[in-house]
Amino acid sequence: MSATFATSFFGANYREVEIGQIVHLARKKPFTLECGVEVTNFPLAFQTYGFLNASRSNAILVCHALSGDQYVCGDHPVTGKPGWWDRMVGPEKPIDTNRFFVICANVVGSCMGSFGPKEINPDTGRPYGLAFPFITVGDMVRSQALLLDYLGIEKLFCVIGGSMGGMQALDWATRFPNRVFSAVPIATATRQSAQNIAFHEIGRQAIMADPDWCGGDYIAERKYPAKGLAVARMAAHVTYLSQDALQEKFGRHLQDRDKYSFGFDADFRVESYLRHQGVSFVERFDANSYLYLTRAASYFDLTEGGAHTLADVFNGTKVRWCVVSFSSDWLYAPAESRNLVRALNAVAADVSFTDIESEHGHDSFLLDVPQFDATIRGFLEGSASLYGVG
Repeated sequence: MSATFATSFFGANYREVEIGQIVHLARKKPFTLECGVEVTNFPLAFQTYGFLNASRSNAILVCHALSGDQYVCGDHPVTGKPGWWDRMVGPEKPIDTNRFFVICANVVGSCMGSFGPKEINPDTGRPYGLAFPFITVGDMVRSQALLLDYLGIEKLFCVIGGSMGGMQALDWATRFPNRVFSAVPIATATRQSAQNIAFHEIGRQAIMADPDWCGGDYIAERKYPAKGLAVARMAAHVTYLSQDALQEKFGRHLQDRDKYSFGFDADFRVESYLRHQGVSFVERFDANSYLYLTRAASYFDLTEGGAHTLADVFNGTKVRWCVVSFSSDWLYAPAESRNLVRALNAVAADVSFTDIESEHGHDSFLLDVPQFDATIRGFLEGSASLYGVG
């Protein structure tokens, strides 16, 4: 394990514990996944930013989306680009690391150091591949709770995330309500829609149709289903943008030519753009992880625990909520957030809601949208005053 020490974020007055970027959890007691499989001593990769205060009351858990990872801000070690939320997290940014201690863990099932299908199966000495157990959003959240136990953090000041990260925020606030003061689910839903399940299935089938997928054993076979994963990413990326954004950015403009090729090269700029997105994704993401994480997102449904209505899920909640949607998001449309807010209102929860005008579609929470920045900054400042975070 790459070693750093607790003084890097706890401050010099706290005990030194080896943390590194990866911690092995469930060393003494098995961790039972929702599929019924027990695992022990599994790795969870994480990053922290800022400093934990003396009362340990300023911790914010940032939950990443399906294709994200633990590198929220600063330089990403794989891509060399800024972290996926660099514009939001950092000193004096909306999630201010001068004031808050930010934690982000790479979810189980993913491929940036956490327990996932490309990790070595100790029973075989080979990558898990399709022998990897199925995981759920709930498994992601419960493993994050073990991480907080390891770090000695009993309660989060806030849990925040967009898309699949928003699902984790919802699960956190309902599964561990006494460990969360405030929650910010962004551009998400309380359960996956049939349309989104369908898009995920298209992506999975594209990967599994690639002959280099090798039944999931491509690492052992020294191959990689690059074409299938690229197509899956291309299809998904279309859902992250709005029709207006695509039209405004690309229209029918040709790519590096002044007439049609009458072939199947990328004649149009939008085609070239999608191919670039597919290729760049292949360079940083694992194909089997894509299969497992899309399946986990498809399984997500807050009402599956036996609640008769969505409001029943939130009955008695003391969490302070801020729900955010974007007007042009058709992947997780504003109607999904309004449904969540109605359920929270039905149990007299402390909830605020904003549907932000943006032409960027689902990806708005990752892009420059000043009203979104102001919403997050204002909610955190107001919540910090109520919670007593200095």
